[in-house]
Amino acid sequence: MAGPAVLPGTETAPPAVRSAPRWHVVLHDSPDHSFEYVTLMLMQLFGHDVERAFRHAVEVDATGRTIVDTTHRERAELKAEQIRTRGPDPLIPRCKGSMSATIEPDRDG
Repeated sequence: MAGPAVLPGTETAPPAVRSAPRWHVVLHDSPDHSFEYVTLMLMQLFGHDVERAFRHAVEVDATGRTIVDTTHRERAELKAEQIRTRGPDPLIPRCKGSMSATIEPDRDG
């Protein structure tokens, strides 16, 4: 059985595909965590190379926050939770806990 007839010279557009909304994972600054801790955490949790991870460490220190990943909501929630449960920085004795992370919608995507 043939599909619907298409008149010569006309084109049919493929159906629009809606992608899932994207979410940012936002890392928040903490004076009780070292650049080494942040860099290693981002390499391990997100697969960032050392240069990219270190740039995020510098940005979070300078501005108070940095977007470390943009992904679908379930993964964003998981990654934020992994940051929040990572534990204290062993290089800083006064450090008592993990860093803070939140998720927010990607309004540009």
